[in-house]
Amino acid sequence: MTQNNTPRVLIAADRSSAGKTTVCTGIMAALSKHLNVQPFKVGLDYIDPSYHTLVCKNRCRNLDGYLMTEDAVLETFAHAMNDGNADLAIIEGVRGLYEGFEGLSDLGSTAQVAKALKCPVILLIDARSITRSAAAVVMGYRAFDPAVDIRGVILNKIGSRRHAEKAVSAIEHYTGIPVIGTVPRDDAMGLTMRHLGLVPVSEGRQSPEFRERISKITEIVSENIDLEQLTDIAETAEPLDVGEPSIFAGGDAGGRAKVRIGVALDEAFNFYYADNIDLLRLHGADIVYFSPLHDRTLPDVDGIYIGGGYPELFARELEANKRIRQSLRKASSGGMPIYAECGGLMYLAEQIVTKSGMHGMSGEAFEMVGAIPATV
Repeated sequence: MTQNNTPRVLIAADRSSAGKTTVCTGIMAALSKHLNVQPFKVGLDYIDPSYHTLVCKNRCRNLDGYLMTEDAVLETFAHAMNDGNADLAIIEGVRGLYEGFEGLSDLGSTAQVAKALKCPVILLIDARSITRSAAAVVMGYRAFDPAVDIRGVILNKIGSRRHAEKAVSAIEHYTGIPVIGTVPRDDAMGLTMRHLGLVPVSEGRQSPEFRERISKITEIVSENIDLEQLTDIAETAEPLDVGEPSIFAGGDAGGRAKVRIGVALDEAFNFYYADNIDLLRLHGADIVYFSPLHDRTLPDVDGIYIGGGYPELFARELEANKRIRQSLRKASSGGMPIYAECGGLMYLAEQIVTKSGMHGMSGEAFEMVGAIPATV
């Protein structure tokens, strides 16, 4: 048993679409200018973590109380903190603070992870249409589960100085919990959405407008949230007792040569959990990244891993790269192990048929690898 004393804070919201990811990204970007920040995301999500990874430089890790035991959550947290030698952990919640898999327990919720990590919570409230009522919201969230340590409030989508003054005075008077930020309602405080959530960083980062938007969000957050108070709250987190490594203990290759695994990574395929890649390496794999969009041949590997993404949006380009499609088909026919998920399975099918009008798509059929006898 070891102790982990890492400063940490969890940013939760009162509901979905309150602005968690935008505000968290701004906070992480601002603090990363002078601190080594390790980001985390509660729940199963690929896209939000890509924004956190972009601004923090450390890979964002996922913590999920439904798929993972409490010991696994603790070990994953400690592994990431030790791996990056971080100064501070910032954890973004999922949906509302208490939303989970059941109505009568906190299973799978942000609250469950907050308690497992003994983590102070900052409650982000969508205050667009409320002032004094915001105090009742905070009181209710605190009373609902006293074991959840709500230590501060951020009010998002504030319309005016008067709006902020009324809401802040009510919350601090009736609850005693400090309001550490009031973020204005501003069109610049928004990230581009699509049918599965935000546009992935792997696509957006090529655009100057995308980079400018991240910079503007960081500027607005820095001006309207007391980041020093936030880090002070993070410093109050209690030490964590973490058991000996089990998941990340490493494997025994027994003197055998390492297995080379080709991992598809580009604009079309980028849905991967950082810990899964780490585990492959720990158990003796050399990870070799390749691009089904841009590379003409497969690398010299023993197996292939194709994750999810948006192959339907890049179907024309994937079809045009005939050489790598043929290489994958040949590798599959020759018995090479290929593991694919979601969009990766779509790519391995015979065809992808796009829906006319969806995100500018034309409603055409595009040839894919053909390793799976199916049309998607």
